[in-house]
Amino acid sequence: MSESREFARLRHQPKSESEHSALDLEDVMRKMICLLCVLVFVVCAVMASASPPVGVTPTLIGRGTYEPFHVKTDPDSLVDFQAKARRDVDIVVRTHDYAVDGSTGWHTHPGPVFITVVQGSLTVYEAEDPTCTPRVLYAGQGYVDTGHGHLVRNESGEPARDVSVILAPVGLPFRGELPAPNPNCGF
Repeated sequence: MSESREFARLRHQPKSESEHSALDLEDVMRKMICLLCVLVFVVCAVMASASPPVGVTPTLIGRGTYEPFHVKTDPDSLVDFQAKARRDVDIVVRTHDYAVDGSTGWHTHPGPVFITVVQGSLTVYEAEDPTCTPRVLYAGQGYVDTGHGHLVRNESGEPARDVSVILAPVGLPFRGELPAPNPNCGF
């Protein structure tokens, strides 16, 4: 029998169970590698379109995990405040030193962030503001970010600093990147 006929005969013979298992495993591995390549491509594409911080140096002061809580000031208090966490939450405290023209890049947070400017001035832009109206904050002023997306820039010509108190899921990142430029602002 010629070699090509023998090959054709062997190719059409039923495969044993172990041969099927090996072929199935090989097929699964090919699909997994293909899926992994697609995933790496998607992650790289998202990262390439993000606007990372430039000229901003963060310093972690502390991160602590808090059990569920509900705090509310007394009705006769001079401060009317209420906060509630239904599950454990991390509270992260950081400072950010901004060089002249430094920027946080467009980003989101999973929860609110309390930002206090302690040196110089900072300009905040909200991602969802169709007019891209700047909000300038000076030393001693604060701002509550809802987490929906913003960018903070130092447009003052002098160094600036803030202290941020960030609510985040336990042990998870507290910042998500947004693509740049923002369609409302052009930067």
